[in-house]
Amino acid sequence: MRILVSGGGTGGHVFPAISIANAIKAKHPNAEFFFIGAKGKIEMEKVPKAGYPIEGLWISGVDRKITLRNLVFPFKLISSLVKSFFLIRKFKPQVGVGVGGYASGPALKMASWMGVPIVLQEANSFPGITNRLLGSNAAKVCVAYDNMERFFDKRKLEITGNPIRQQIVDLKVSKIEAAEHFNFKADKPTVFITGGSGGAKAINEGIASGYKALLESGMQIIWQTGKVYLEEYKHLEKGFEDQLLITDFITRMDCAYTLADVIVSRAGGTIAELSIIGKPAILLPSAYVTEDHQTKNVMALVEKDAAVLVRDSESKEKLCKEIQDLMNNAERRKSLSENIKALAKPNAANDIAEIVLKHLKK
Repeated sequence: MRILVSGGGTGGHVFPAISIANAIKAKHPNAEFFFIGAKGKIEMEKVPKAGYPIEGLWISGVDRKITLRNLVFPFKLISSLVKSFFLIRKFKPQVGVGVGGYASGPALKMASWMGVPIVLQEANSFPGITNRLLGSNAAKVCVAYDNMERFFDKRKLEITGNPIRQQIVDLKVSKIEAAEHFNFKADKPTVFITGGSGGAKAINEGIASGYKALLESGMQIIWQTGKVYLEEYKHLEKGFEDQLLITDFITRMDCAYTLADVIVSRAGGTIAELSIIGKPAILLPSAYVTEDHQTKNVMALVEKDAAVLVRDSESKEKLCKEIQDLMNNAERRKSLSENIKALAKPNAANDIAEIVLKHLKK
């Protein structure tokens, strides 16, 4: 059993891809996997750490305005298609899985041309251009939101939810153990701020503008800045080491989620994890993603009173105030928690794995 998996660029693409592979591996331990990603992107680090082989393509996105980088894109695309052809011919996959991101375009288009059935996983309420272009080639498209027939053939759609890491589904860590991991106290109100694997400028600026007031009110803060922003904000810990942790990456997300009373996040694949753990969330959709799809993700939650929306442009004025208001309102936190948890699909990885296995080329 040989399965090709392609996509990445962000943790919201990479971790679901690994979760799908893990779910298939649990059912069929002898299954072989081969990942195709984009050179220099997060998948080139995370996939090998998960125990799977990966090759990178020389590929990137297209800028919306005319730039020199866009002039190089046709060469990147041709290079990636050619390399994908040889990788696929060597591996001989029986099915291909695409999770979105730059690399999955040429890799899965070539797989489809070579007669390999493909299954797509679309995490957002507004699909990225790669999955939209691949939709006509797909045998099935696994989605997390309603009304996706606007973008894909209705007969191909399967509402599965978004796969997440098994440690988040299980979440067996106790609050005391989680607090000890961060050298915090288990009985203090805690906010967890994450801008994703790359960090988020607007979230960091919003927290920096009002973090002292949060700490003075008795909160603990776990603040994931992203590697690019760590040096800019790390010094703010000084004098608050027992209440404030500033780091570029969280390895124990299960501990962060368990300890948190309120979570601040972007609005991509993280939403699937937030719905599983059922914690009140303040979401800042990135303004720099295709077709503003993160705002559409958040609005799908806001309509169900399952999250609080703060826009990037409002972060400095509103973000810390919203955190303080939520911490002071236990009923509101309970309501948000119940409403987002009602949207959870904890079996997404297994459901997608079953769909992938049904489309193996004999």
